[in-house]
Amino acid sequence: MTATATTPTHPLLAAHAGVLDEIRQALTTRSYYSRYPESPSPRVYGESAAAEGLAAHEAHLGQPYAALLGQPTDGTFVGSEVSPYGPELGVTYPALDLDAGLEAARHAIPAWRDAGPQVRAAVCVEIIDRINRRSFEIANAVMHTSGQPFVMSFQAGGPHAQDRAIEAVAAGLVEQERVPSSVLWEKPGKDREGKPAPLRMQKDYRIVPRGIALVIGCNTFPTWNAYPGIFASLVTGNPVVVKPHPRAVLPLAISVEIARTVLEEAGFDPALVQLAAEGDGQGLAKTLAERDEVAIIDYTGGPSFGGWLEQAGAAAGKLVFTEKAGINTIVVDSTDDLRGTLGNLAFSLALYSGQMCTAPQNIYVPEGGVDTDEGHLSFDEFGERLAGAIGRLTGDDAKAVELLGATVNDQVRTNADSLAAIAGEAGGRVVLDSRRITHPTWADAVVRAPGLVALDVTREDVYTQECFGPVGFLIRTASTEQSLAQLADTIREHGAMTAAVYSTSEDVLDAARQAAAAGGVALSENLTGQVFVNQTAAFSDYHGTGANPAANAAYTDAAFVAGRFRVITSRRHV
Repeated sequence: MTATATTPTHPLLAAHAGVLDEIRQALTTRSYYSRYPESPSPRVYGESAAAEGLAAHEAHLGQPYAALLGQPTDGTFVGSEVSPYGPELGVTYPALDLDAGLEAARHAIPAWRDAGPQVRAAVCVEIIDRINRRSFEIANAVMHTSGQPFVMSFQAGGPHAQDRAIEAVAAGLVEQERVPSSVLWEKPGKDREGKPAPLRMQKDYRIVPRGIALVIGCNTFPTWNAYPGIFASLVTGNPVVVKPHPRAVLPLAISVEIARTVLEEAGFDPALVQLAAEGDGQGLAKTLAERDEVAIIDYTGGPSFGGWLEQAGAAAGKLVFTEKAGINTIVVDSTDDLRGTLGNLAFSLALYSGQMCTAPQNIYVPEGGVDTDEGHLSFDEFGERLAGAIGRLTGDDAKAVELLGATVNDQVRTNADSLAAIAGEAGGRVVLDSRRITHPTWADAVVRAPGLVALDVTREDVYTQECFGPVGFLIRTASTEQSLAQLADTIREHGAMTAAVYSTSEDVLDAARQAAAAGGVALSENLTGQVFVNQTAAFSDYHGTGANPAANAAYTDAAFVAGRFRVITSRRHV
């Protein structure tokens, strides 16, 4: 069986052929690869980049987002974003005319489909490169919609999100390239006289997209969580409608603007990417999800709507990828680096005030205590030492805000205010209260340091509920064995994006790996340095597993991209 293929031609394919080779290789080796530098240093992005990005962000404020007026619109403008740091953004966006927009997306498919996987991948790389050039502008938009501190907004909302985007491009490209465009198929055989007479057929394989994709964004990580779905669908030939969270529209509006500009310059219909903005409470995500034209849905958000999407989408024959809430877990057994362990845990709990889908919540510690390089610590002593590490990390308000950011909504603030009530109802105690911090620049920002509540393992009614934000539960177990059993059971039932273990025992570490496999969660072991359980690296770490209720998908495995296209065969005798 031999394969033949025509080589597609496009200026962007020639420009980015080397990049496509790089990302194919990076996906295969799963070694370190990053196309976009994560440091906002002037030495990396230029002396004027930060000031220009801030000016570009400020130019959006209080204005209609005119760059998107090329979309089909019903003539109205929507927008209700208020920065978690205090000020109203005042940006309004043209409301998408759903009938006209979806019809335009449908008409844009044939040319994009017929361009082929390599050309589509090259165009996507160009879009992501252009997004990278506006990283400072996007970072300010992420900061003032999500409440992330600026450096985190730059890194997670910029280069890290862009690396996840190009990883999705690589994964989609590789899966499509597994399919040859044409083969000469030969089956050995004989004619009626018994002479060799192979049966020959020409078979052509055509990749076709599933249809229009809908990406439903979240408030806390508007770009990082949206880019994988956007670019996985684009590279596999599907047009995308981006429906941002109503309180985090601006970062995705900038991204959509860039995508539409590049597509048009590359000779494709900009209707391949459209923004569907809405005001708070409008319910546009449900309306779009129920449209017959939508074939693929990517969603990040709460479990209630995510569960509905999974059930309703499956019933309607749609392909649905979700990332929802989870109960991230840490098991502490022993450590030979107590200082590093406490510092790592404190940072993981404090980063962005725990407002991450990967942030730890439940920390299991045996009632017999923990052996360390500084001596044995009882359960209570370990809790006090962890509280002290958090206090030292967040004790200086001016420094702490650069780690904590601002709380994103009232529910997070309520959770932070409820530690005493939680402890009282559960028969536990507050080990560390969630301290209020004054932001030196943004007086209206509500900033909270992490708090800790000690509970008994019997209070599953409390710690198996997600308490999103700066809240950690220190859970007393009978033994490390029980801690690991709880890890597996609670994650299998309630879901988690991350898990971690600290132990000097190889037997315990092996048991932890077994528990993580049983629970269907990625495991970090003995993190004491500058890698944290909250963080994952594109091209190496899978974000989520799809093996527990927290998410039915992983960024970025083959399953995340392969179902977004179909293969149509035509065959004939030769």
